[in-house]
Amino acid sequence: MALEAIKYKNGKLEILDQTLLPAITRYVPVQGVEDGWKVINKMQVRGAPAIAIVGCLSLAVELARESYLDKSTVRREVEGKMNYLVSARPTAVNIKIAAEDLIKETNKYYKNDDISVDEMVQCILKFIECMLKKDLDDNKCIGKFGAEEILKNIPEDNLVRILTHCNAGSLATSGYGTALGVIRSLHDQKRLERAYCTETRPYNQGARLTAFELVHENIPGTLICDDMVAALMKSRTISAVVVGADRVAANGDTANKIGTYQIAILAKYHDVPFYVAAPMTSIDFEMSNGDSIPIEERPEREMTHLNDQRIAAAGIQCWNPAFDVTPAHLISGIITEIGVFKPENLKDLVSSSN
Repeated sequence: MALEAIKYKNGKLEILDQTLLPAITRYVPVQGVEDGWKVINKMQVRGAPAIAIVGCLSLAVELARESYLDKSTVRREVEGKMNYLVSARPTAVNIKIAAEDLIKETNKYYKNDDISVDEMVQCILKFIECMLKKDLDDNKCIGKFGAEEILKNIPEDNLVRILTHCNAGSLATSGYGTALGVIRSLHDQKRLERAYCTETRPYNQGARLTAFELVHENIPGTLICDDMVAALMKSRTISAVVVGADRVAANGDTANKIGTYQIAILAKYHDVPFYVAAPMTSIDFEMSNGDSIPIEERPEREMTHLNDQRIAAAGIQCWNPAFDVTPAHLISGIITEIGVFKPENLKDLVSSSN
């Protein structure tokens, strides 16, 4: 059974504090938008899909609790607070798209004279709750399509070895995962020999979170240091690399956890297919390429300290970007809930949907 990173029921929201994993499993109540902003910014919840869901649900908690006299107040609350939540982690595009969708939906209810204030609030709450279910459904489709893509060139009796980076599992989504969802699907089909995960310095999402998920679900897994990827690819046959994404530009350039770019380069050198697994909400069709993707920089302390113990020389300067951008030409395919696409075909995808 997948780990549950987000618990929401009857207007009450709790998130699994991922900064404490794997040692401590503790759920933290989120009582409104301010709490939502903090748990996102402090990375108590992380992963682009989960950030979007928790942001929207934190607003739902407030909407369910408060009373409103008029529809214009509701509209201002939704617009102002969603735009505020977007600022918590600027690289991830999912929450930006979720905010735009929610504001658009709110305006639709606002303009409908047949809908009362209370009905407007209930419609917004239902819309947000549907986002939670849709993310889970989308993740399962990503897992299915990703497994099919990887297996299509693998002999029927052969098992596969998959490398992943950071954490794009149930802890980063509503409960199934994108990149780890592909691994989970392969495991369910009994086609997975082993999943390899990088430790993902400096925040160790791979060691703390992905390894935790693999052990929790009895998926055969091996943890490696970030600087072991080349040695792994040279010494053992890796069937594919599958990573998540915080933002995919229209040309396929992909922002993901720092270190992804160098893994893609190594995969290219060793002829290992490199896939990005992400929902359509991670694709920013308004951004032509990855050069304009904002890259969040994290506090130096995340590099210099481990469990509050200094591990770097005092006085050394640090550069700590949270993400890097992998150029589209290094990506074999982008696995979404509607299929697998070559990076160069993404623009055709948005054109056909308009």
